[in-house]
Amino acid sequence: MDMRVRKPAGHPMPEIAAFVAELKAAFGEPGINEAIRRGKAGEPSFHARENGRSVGTARPAEPNVWRVDRAVRDRHYCEGCDGSCVGSAKSCRP
Repeated sequence: MDMRVRKPAGHPMPEIAAFVAELKAAFGEPGINEAIRRGKAGEPSFHARENGRSVGTARPAEPNVWRVDRAVRDRHYCEGCDGSCVGSAKSCRP
């Protein structure tokens, strides 16, 4: 018995359709259909993009921003440093 799921012929998003079919086979249709329905209704529960098409609702983009404390930002590396200058106003650099 062949357990592979085949891509629906002529589907505008064949790879996504095949992936969704595998999800339904693994987790059951009701849960996957509910996630897709909610995504289409505006909730960020399902979003897919393929071949220039998009379906569902994407999560808001979160910028990759690191907020670094000034004390960390001002640290430096000195050749042969023993770390005694870390957290102090002194520098082991000449």
